[in-house]
Amino acid sequence: MQVILGAGGAIGKELARELKNYTDTIRLVSRNPQKVNTDDELLVADVCSKSDVDRAVAGAGVVYLTVGLKYSIKEWKSKWPLVMRNTIDACKKHNSKLVFFDNIYMYNPEELQSMTEETEIRPCSKKGAIRAQLHQMIMDEIESDQLQALIARSADFYGPNINNSVLIETVVKNLKAGKKANWFCSIHYKHSYTYTPDAAKACAFLGNTESAFQQVWHLPTAEALTGKEWIEAFAKELDVPAKKMVASKFVIRLMGLFNSIMKEFVEMLYQYDRDYVFKSTKMEETFDTKPTPTQEAIRKVARSV
Repeated sequence: MQVILGAGGAIGKELARELKNYTDTIRLVSRNPQKVNTDDELLVADVCSKSDVDRAVAGAGVVYLTVGLKYSIKEWKSKWPLVMRNTIDACKKHNSKLVFFDNIYMYNPEELQSMTEETEIRPCSKKGAIRAQLHQMIMDEIESDQLQALIARSADFYGPNINNSVLIETVVKNLKAGKKANWFCSIHYKHSYTYTPDAAKACAFLGNTESAFQQVWHLPTAEALTGKEWIEAFAKELDVPAKKMVASKFVIRLMGLFNSIMKEFVEMLYQYDRDYVFKSTKMEETFDTKPTPTQEAIRKVARSV
């Protein structure tokens, strides 16, 4: 059996579909789990509860941690270390392998122009410090031979039928509604986005590949485009004018006075004032895999909105 903790999110749903290629028994775990495949097992659980996580992991060969917490540093500080500790302890107790779906917040901001699995971990944000802590919790267990685990890392992501992607919310949906696409800081820097079906397919593959464990992997991600190129590509696919508006750091800070999401987003703006290029060469070369071409992914996302 394979288990998805945080099965209700964009990655969890796609992952459930992909896991059918590897197992007949899938347990979806969240506060309100819903079937993706007709024979999925559903389990209501709170990942902040040690007993709930223990119950969810029992019997699992592989556990995928794809939880998405509220975008709040207060919630991240109080809940993320607890969620990770509960998951690690349950996996150790039940001899389950762990696959952690991670992001790039912990990386050195001076190295974002060419991110690999070897990029220095030196966060400059509070949220990045939390992600670095989670990374270290897993690596400590790996180094002490206490846990079979891997970290599957993604850039910012986008995909069909998801609502928690900045690219889709601020660019695609705005363009489709006849509004200006919103970008941050500058439209002239490159920015990578991982296509969610590629991320899910790769996570399922890694979780079922013995040699992939005890390592960090960057999930397959196509070439980075500039903000201008992303906007124009989606506008062309939607057959609308490529109208755009760029919000400066000053404007976003002002917005943060009235909008909690913008307030939380301010510390992450460094990802938009320089090139943000995520490389997945290690996985592509090791397993002879390729991400979906950008134009094909853009077409599928545009049709889903």
